[in-house]
Amino acid sequence: MYPGAPYIKRQGEVDAWDNPDFRAAVKATGKKQVVLAGIVTEVCKLLFRIMVGSERLISKGTAFLALSLREAGYDVWANTDASGTFTPELAADANRRMEAAGVHLMGMFGIAMDLMRDWRNTPGSAEVLPFLNK
Repeated sequence: MYPGAPYIKRQGEVDAWDNPDFRAAVKATGKKQVVLAGIVTEVCKLLFRIMVGSERLISKGTAFLALSLREAGYDVWANTDASGTFTPELAADANRRMEAAGVHLMGMFGIAMDLMRDWRNTPGSAEVLPFLNK
């Protein structure tokens, strides 16, 4: 989706925020809103895609990343449509933990609408509808 986005390889850190290159790249965007999507909710809340304005960074990360980002003062949105796990109980546990830390739990459409606020904005219908149709 974002072929020019940098991929930041971790060296074994479970929490991507513990990787200095990743942390520096996120901070360098100067943005404070982060949208996360992932593979395994409680461990891998992410193919981590940070959507901070026009900046996009891609890294593999974890639910711990959402908690670390909140602790660092970021507004974090976890896309519940884009992750899962082995049992509904594990997903519920991870989502409760993130929500208790102030992470917004929503599906992609809800996240997009909350960030966009008005179809007349830029980005608005012209930019958002093609994205949602993919």
